[in-house]
Amino acid sequence: MSILIPPATTTRTGRKTIQEVLEMARGRLSRLTPAQARSLWGAGAVVVDIRPAAQRAAEGDLPGALLIERNVLEWRLDPSSDAALPIASYDLQVIVLCQEGYTSSLAAAALHDLGVWRATDVIGGFAAWRELL
Repeated sequence: MSILIPPATTTRTGRKTIQEVLEMARGRLSRLTPAQARSLWGAGAVVVDIRPAAQRAAEGDLPGALLIERNVLEWRLDPSSDAALPIASYDLQVIVLCQEGYTSSLAAAALHDLGVWRATDVIGGFAAWRELL
C-alpha cells in the first residue's frame, strides 16, 4: 500500500479554492488592458472569443474575433491535435476573451500548459473591451 502525498502547491487535503487556482493562472500570464489587446490585435495577434453563443447574443459580438467556445479551445489551438485549426502554433500570439476576464485567465493558462506560450487574456474581458467600441 502506498501513501499519497499531496503536491506542495495544494493544501493538506489536496484542495484549492477557485480563487487560488485563478491567482495561480494569472500569475503565469502577462494580462492585457483592453487598449493593449486592441493594439496587439491590430499588429497581428489573434483574439479568440470563448464565450458561449447565448452570451455573445445577449452581450454583443466582437466583429473579427475568432470564435472558439471554451469546451474545445485546447483541441483547436494545440498544434499536435487532430482537431487543430490551421493557425494553431506554439508561437501564436493568442488573446483569449471571455465576458469579464475570469474564464479567459484559466483558458490562457491551459494554453500555456500546451506550450502556446504567448497566450494571454484581457483584464475585464469583453465587458471592459466593449467600452472602447
